[in-house]
Amino acid sequence: MALIFLLDLLGTSLTIKDRQRLDDHYSRLARKEGYPARSVYKLEEFDMKYKLFRPGLKVLDLGCAPGGWTLYAAGKVGPRGLVVGLDLNKPSSSAFPEQVKLFESDLLAMEPEVIAPFKPFDLVLSDMAPKTTGRSEVDQSRSLELCQAAWQIAKDALKPTGAFLFKVFQSPQADILAKNLAPLFGRQLWLKPKATRKQSMEIFILNLKFKGHSQTGNSENRQ
Repeated sequence: MALIFLLDLLGTSLTIKDRQRLDDHYSRLARKEGYPARSVYKLEEFDMKYKLFRPGLKVLDLGCAPGGWTLYAAGKVGPRGLVVGLDLNKPSSSAFPEQVKLFESDLLAMEPEVIAPFKPFDLVLSDMAPKTTGRSEVDQSRSLELCQAAWQIAKDALKPTGAFLFKVFQSPQADILAKNLAPLFGRQLWLKPKATRKQSMEIFILNLKFKGHSQTGNSENRQ
């Protein structure tokens, strides 16, 4: 956490070498604190700023492998909460508390019955990203496809006033998706966490205070 505050103070004065050194720090810190990946510090930053978690919440983590976000969420919601994680491959770690339920599922063709017993959720998370090809148009298109799949799941899984946080590679089509989601929520934020690598195309879009399912049809008709 201290590193996040340090980066806020340093701002844009960091050189490329400085950023690479801090990237290494995040990776080392993740190993030290028992997380499988450095991406957990992106979620931690969002939580610190926007208070995403509290004890007793129900959280759906889409594309949960390798499990860092799932572990962080489980620690925040506590034993009275629930974290349901979905991925093509279950995270390899066995150090998940009892409030975590993991399922293997293709999120592009998920059967609704998988999460039906646990709905509705207070928060839906998606840190999904495609395997990159180095061709920006292809990578952006595949990222958008994952985000659209995440939204199809989230819109039916969220409770009113719930939140939806997802990662997407920046593109004009991603802008359109975010624009169409904005009226369905009370607030939308575009976020670039400090732990994001400088060369990354990713952006996180946090949608707060879901207005409910009666609004979703009208928005989709505008897409």
